[in-house]
Formats: sequence, C-alpha cells, structure tokens
Amino acid sequence: MTPHQPSESLSAAGRLSALADTGLTATPDPALDRFTAMVRTVLAVPVALVSLVEADRQIFPGACGLGHPWQQQRQTPLSHSFCRHVVVTAAPLIVEDARTDPRTAGNPAIEDLNVVGYAGMPLTDDAGNVLGSLCAIDSAARRWTSRELTVLADLAAACSDMLRLRIATRAARQGEDDLRKRSATADAAFNRTQLLLRASVALADTSTGDDVVGVVRDLVTSSLNPAYVGVSLLDPAGRVTLQSGMSLPASVAERWKRYPGTAATPSALAARIGAPVLLPDLASVRALTPDAADTFTELGWQSAASVPLPGLGGPIGALTFVWRQPCVLDPADQAVLAALAGFVAQALQRADYLFSRENVATVLQRAMLTDLPDTAPYEVAARYEPAARGEHVGGDWYDAVRLDPRQLALVIGDVTGHDMGAAARMGQLRSKLRLLLIDRHEPPAALIRRLDAANRALDDRITATLLLAYLSPDAGGRGHQLRWSNAGHPSPLLITGTGVTALDGRDPMIGVPHLTPRTTHTHALPADATVLFYTDGLIETRRRPFDECERELHAAVATLGHLPLPELLDTLYQRFAGNDHEDDVALMAVRPHGDQPRISQLRRA
Repeated sequence: MTPHQPSESLSAAGRLSALADTGLTATPDPALDRFTAMVRTVLAVPVALVSLVEADRQIFPGACGLGHPWQQQRQTPLSHSFCRHVVVTAAPLIVEDARTDPRTAGNPAIEDLNVVGYAGMPLTDDAGNVLGSLCAIDSAARRWTSRELTVLADLAAACSDMLRLRIATRAARQGEDDLRKRSATADAAFNRTQLLLRASVALADTSTGDDVVGVVRDLVTSSLNPAYVGVSLLDPAGRVTLQSGMSLPASVAERWKRYPGTAATPSALAARIGAPVLLPDLASVRALTPDAADTFTELGWQSAASVPLPGLGGPIGALTFVWRQPCVLDPADQAVLAALAGFVAQALQRADYLFSRENVATVLQRAMLTDLPDTAPYEVAARYEPAARGEHVGGDWYDAVRLDPRQLALVIGDVTGHDMGAAARMGQLRSKLRLLLIDRHEPPAALIRRLDAANRALDDRITATLLLAYLSPDAGGRGHQLRWSNAGHPSPLLITGTGVTALDGRDPMIGVPHLTPRTTHTHALPADATVLFYTDGLIETRRRPFDECERELHAAVATLGHLPLPELLDTLYQRFAGNDHEDDVALMAVRPHGDQPRISQLRRA
C-alpha cells in the first residue's frame, strides 16, 4: 500500500460507522487531551496523540505537544499517517527511527510533524474494529523499552474503554423504540462519561495515596452510590494492604489492615486473577469470597464488585465497590469501573513515585548538611528549610569549618536550580570548598577565585552565589574581626545595639563566563554584634519586588536582634517564608559568646 492508497480495511463500513458513533472530529476533546497529557508525562515524550483514522484523513481529538499548525488543525491527510499502519495490521506499530524504517521512510510526517521515534497501540470498539491508535512520538530516534510499551498498551486499553462508552452513549441516544428507556440509558452512559472525565481531572491533582482514596470516594458517591469504596494494594510480600480503612469502623479496618494475598476476599481475588470479580448478591459473596462473608453480614452489605488495578508487572491491587442491596452491573458499568481502575492505578503509582522522590531528596539533603563543629568562642545557629512545592530540595546550603583554634570559616550559598540536580551540584561545590579551606590558608577572595578556577578546569558548569567569611578575635583580644568575600550573594546583616547595617561589597557570582577580580572585605565586630546570613529564598517571591522585601527584612531584624539565635531564625523564617515558599531557604546567624560554644541547628525535610 502506498502512502496515498488507503487499504480496504480503512474504508470498512463497520469501522467507519463506529468512528462516526464516537461523535469525535478534528476538534479538541478535553478528556482525550488529558489522556494524551498523561501519556506525554509518563513516557517522557514530546508528543502524544489519540489518532482516529477515517477513510481519507486522520484526526486528533486528543493531542498534546504538536507544533503549529497541527495542534490547531487537529488533522492530517493519510499521506502523513503512521497510525493507518496500526489500523491495517490491527497490531502495535513500534518504530525506532522512521527515517530508516522501510514501513515509514519517506513519510512526509517525518519532516512536517518531526516524527522520528513512534510507538502506537490500537484503539478498538466492542466489535474489535481498530479505530485508530494511542501513540507516543519522539523527535529523535528512540529505543522503546518493554516497560514503556506495557504502560502505553495499558493506557490504550483504558482509552478504548472511553471510546466504547461514547459509542454506547450515541447508540442509546439514537434509538427510537422504547424512547423513555433508551433516554435513561443514554443519560446513564453520559453520566458515566462525565464520571471518567471528572476522574481524569481530579486524580491528576493527587499526590498521595490518601488523596487518591478520597477523590475516588467523592467521585462515585453520587453516581454508583456504593456503601463503601475500597482501595487495596499488594505489598512486596504479596500481602493485601488496605488503603481506605478510614471509611470503615476501627475494628474492621484493623482486621483487614494487612492480610495474605491468597485470602478469599473480593480485593485479594481480583488482584490475584487479574480480572473483575462481580458479586451481585450475598450468596455469590459466600460462594466466591467466603473469608469476607462475616464482614458483609456485620456491616449490612449485600453485593460487591472488585476490579484489578493494572501495573507494569501485573495487578498492583484492587478497587472495590460494595452496596447494601443486590447490584447487577451492566457491561457499560463494568467498562466504567475498568477505566476508573486504570486512572486510579496511574494516580497511585504517581503518588508512590513522588513519595520516593521526596524520600530520596530528604536523604540527599540531610547527607549534605552535616552537623556544625565546635564554634567557640562564638555562638552559631543554622536552619535549612526545603521548598514547600516542587521537588522540595534545591541548591541552598550553609557550612561552618574550624580553620584553627582562633578562626572559624562560615559559608552560605545558593546553586542555581530548584531540583535534585541543583542539590547534587551544591554537594560538589561544598565538598571542593571544604577541601580548599583546609588545604589553602588564603583570604576569602583568593579562595573563591581558586574554587571558580577549579570548576573551570574540571569542566563543572556550576553557577552559584556564595559568601565566605572568616571570624576571629582581633589582635588586641577585646573584639572580633569579620573578613568576607561575596560572590553575588545577598549581603549579610550586622545587628548591634545601634541598628542594622548591610555588609555590602559584592562581586560576580561563581560560574560567570570569565574569571573576575574578587575582593576581601573587613569589618570589626563589637561585643554585642550578631551577623545574619541568608539565601534569597527567605524573602524572594513573584508577588512582590525583592528590594521591598529586603527593606522589610532589615526593619524586622532591627527589632528581633536581641532574641536567642534559634528563636531569631525561627521567627524570621515564619514571618517571611512561611509554609508556602517556592524556594528552599538557608539561614545562619553568629555572635560572640564568651569561651563556651553554643550550637543550634535545625533541618527539616
């Protein structure tokens, strides 16, 4: 078949009739757009499409990432269609490099739509007609992994369920006989479609397992009207762990908190066989899931349906609905539950992924923020707070290094970026600086210049702001001296009984294109002095100018400088950053304090 010569299977009457019955055309469909956005995120591809192949064109009611004008037009001629191969063969089409693959070489979509890597899975109706494909597209050659293809196939199955619901809805609305009954059926089908649309929206905003359970319970209460909605997951040992115990009496939740996967319960059975378990009445509950029969009797339940939650290596658990009266689910209801289970499984796996990333971030950040050393004759307090949003970690850090019995080095810095990559780069920079502090007894400016030169020599492309300060008693032994060099960092604040002074003097940040001269500044500290170091995350916000926030910080410090250092840092953090800050925050304060060290350090993750 040439690119301009449709196969007979493309123009088959039954297939084209099913396409028409979806009611979809070359315009955006919100539910399918969200579906493609999910594919794009999960598979990390630039483009994802729900492509329906008509007799003379392909349309994209679901599209995410297409360039202009295709994202607006939502269609191409068949000459540009890879998805027609999926329809003709009724099988997935997996292409690593379309430019060299004989099935696709020369297709104008390679040039016009930048299609190089392609993976498409069939979308089918109830009769088995292939209507099109759910496809993931890369602009570069790509070797698709078996994991990625399994995920795409699972999502295509859920997408097919949505198309079948649309077809069922349209068919119900078109019937002329028994109008009232068909009208009710159509309304029910429409409500099911709306339920899935709401589910795709609501579950996309969840970030924890508890969020997912709450959303599912709220979604189905008005439509399916169950007495209980249960979410259970399999642990690594194959045991069933109940995630929805908060909806049960405490004694029942404790009883089913964790139990063997071989138990005869609706959830365990669905997860074990990988297929829906339908229990329309109490007799079927006793026959198929006898281990759950006493709980059904105790709580007044009479029927249930449990569907497996699909995962990469098989079911990861089950989604269970229970009713207080006998309940027979028609095929459309079963399709809804299967599609809903797919959404729930994706949301739970995403929540687990986010939780894992946060745990990794926590360990990473804690490993990099070591305990402060003996700081006598100075009191030092430090605090680090991760960002309240995003990946929670970033490139902010503080450090203190004892150089000799009379001299203490203080460091505060901020590597550009707000993710674990920034935290890793910060760890590299911090380690290099610590080594230089111990090995090279040089002024702060010389040491920062040496650090910048080392990064260039090692081709470590790290940009950061950094302030390095040395604190030591002065020559007369009556006061103290602060020497510092500032590489683009917010100026530290000197707090005394007479007011607040910004210790200005700022050179370019580390990592700028050319090595620049750097300056060491010196300032005498009176006995009552406190010096505050901070990163811009403390006061920076997109809602207000930085200069205005900086002035407010100076005013606040003037009234709070008398507080104990830990209380000073806590108060400043709560007043300026609070619990919704967008960037991570590092704070450090120091003041002379006799001969005994006082160290306070707070890190939260």
